[in-house]
Amino acid sequence: MRIGVVKETKAQENRVALTPEGAAALVERHHQVRVERGAGLGSGFSDRDYRQAGGHIVATAEAWDSDIVVKVKEPVAVEYGFLKQQILFTYFHLAGAQLALTQVLLANGTTAIAYETVEDASGGLPLLAPMSAVAGSMAVTVGNYYLAHFNGGKGLLLSKLFDERFGKVVVVGDGVVGLHAARVADSLGANVYLCGLDPKRQTELVAFVSKDFNFVESTAGNIAAELGNADLLIGAVLQRGARAPRIVSEAMVKQMEPGSVIVDVSIDQGGCIETMHPTTHDDPVYVKHGVVHYGVTNMPSAYPRLSTLALTQATLPYVQKLADRGLGALDDDPGFAMGLNIHQGRITCKAVAQSIALAGAEIS
Repeated sequence: MRIGVVKETKAQENRVALTPEGAAALVERHHQVRVERGAGLGSGFSDRDYRQAGGHIVATAEAWDSDIVVKVKEPVAVEYGFLKQQILFTYFHLAGAQLALTQVLLANGTTAIAYETVEDASGGLPLLAPMSAVAGSMAVTVGNYYLAHFNGGKGLLLSKLFDERFGKVVVVGDGVVGLHAARVADSLGANVYLCGLDPKRQTELVAFVSKDFNFVESTAGNIAAELGNADLLIGAVLQRGARAPRIVSEAMVKQMEPGSVIVDVSIDQGGCIETMHPTTHDDPVYVKHGVVHYGVTNMPSAYPRLSTLALTQATLPYVQKLADRGLGALDDDPGFAMGLNIHQGRITCKAVAQSIALAGAEIS
């Protein structure tokens, strides 16, 4: 099987879908790995590294002209011309208003397998989890940075000085993103309020975060009550394959103090905060109602080396299955089959189809 590894073109996206070690593992299984020239440079992997692993360094078109193409982020407009009837394995987030991309994938007969909807035997999301952990961990440090006065923040450092905690962090969502964000905020010394749906999980949450955080049942009234004096709000809500629900309303944001900061990690799936819109690493923030908003859609690319290593560790077993068996690998693994979003000109993921319909797209 021919596996193409293409260079990411999204703004400030420095991750790559496969490490040289991953390429070597596929070559050992007698597959041809075609790596687009310079694809790994942003993550610290040279073309020479891939050659030594047995990969072939090729031009853009040749990398795309493969049986399977692996990426990190969804294709952007300049890549649409390369979409054919290959298998494309990447993060798609089609439910996050990716209407134009969805149309192209359908029209061109591309088979789209999305990292974010693949499930494991226990119903977890093994390919989303590593990037969620990175994004959740960095959400607090990003928020702390924009709380600085020179960045338009209120000038409060999330920290513990001697025995006193400073700063209030509200995390909406207690999945992988939320738990990592809460743990980092707690370790810095902030006062942490983690909003979740199931109070019975507190023992599990305490074991992961600490005994010092505050659990808040995630209702509109409870969240609103916590935001009036919050310094940092982190959106960490996920609905599998679907658009993120708007949990925090504009009215709630208006009650936050000037110079407070919002980081919405759910923005890939449309965002869970009503006032949030997508931003980039080149232009990461804007101010609305006096509150600094951060909505970068590819947060982990800020730390591409770590992110690439963690991503390849998670995705490589699935890439190997695809390379060995083609789409037959999905028949062997029902959880892997959950990753199939588009095939033979049809949307095959119910949550994506519903989100696209809600967005008003005319897609059959």
